[in-house]
Amino acid sequence: MPQRTSLADADCAIAQALDVVGDWWTLLIVRDTARGVHRFDALQEELGVSRKVLTERLRLLVDAGVLAREPYQDRPPRYEYRLTRRGRALLPVLIALQDWGDTWVLGEGETMATAAESSKEAARVHALVGTRLPALRLLDHDGASRDPVAGTPYTVLYFFPGAYARRDAYPPGWAGIPGASGCTLESCTYRDQLAEFTAAGATVHGVSTQRPDEQRAFARAERLRFPLLSDAELELTAALRLPTFRAGGTSRMKRLTLVVDRDRTVREALYPITDIEASVRAALAAVRSPRPSPE
Repeated sequence: MPQRTSLADADCAIAQALDVVGDWWTLLIVRDTARGVHRFDALQEELGVSRKVLTERLRLLVDAGVLAREPYQDRPPRYEYRLTRRGRALLPVLIALQDWGDTWVLGEGETMATAAESSKEAARVHALVGTRLPALRLLDHDGASRDPVAGTPYTVLYFFPGAYARRDAYPPGWAGIPGASGCTLESCTYRDQLAEFTAAGATVHGVSTQRPDEQRAFARAERLRFPLLSDAELELTAALRLPTFRAGGTSRMKRLTLVVDRDRTVREALYPITDIEASVRAALAAVRSPRPSPE
């Protein structure tokens, strides 16, 4: 079990937080429940941990109010483990750790809104093909709650770092971050080709970590005819382990595109995106002739 903090650390919030989630396995359990893995056997398979260790860590997280234990079978009794409001508040911590790892452990310490094709984070995004998006809802730019996956045969989710109605609203140094510029071009290219996506049976959703009011101002300024979704709480980002970077004191999504079918299965993952207009053409080609399911 994790070591308990000393009385000398009683007023230190960092020490008190680490008393709950400072163990290797506890944060990985939070990571996987955020991804939609809720049952004991599935968690054990994902983590490769012993039943004893997993039982102890789940008990700790339930006692701390990070996870809730919800029955899904009576005989014999079986439970699912789901993040509580307190648990979901840990998602920015997970994303910050992932960002730090991508930048300083797997990368060279440079702030970037993109990555090399051969990078570990590119491999992580490409590995999403064949996986399913967990059920969750995001606010659109008008403040309505939406499932990011539409009821049409395909949904194109293009993730972008940030787009603003006014040039002076961008964070300082934005243009100097590799891969950050181009969000307006990307959204307007999808706007101009929306009829082609619709004809192919696809819905288009833009997704960023911006607030809905920021997205609304941009959508109106550029006359977008599809929803922009806000993942300001980082629920979808954490669920898919999407790559991020920090700018203006906020976690931002790196530019990538997923094509998802009606069953929530990812059929195509485009990352890194170095040519925005070419990426829109690739997304359109994917919905016109989608990749078959992996064996």
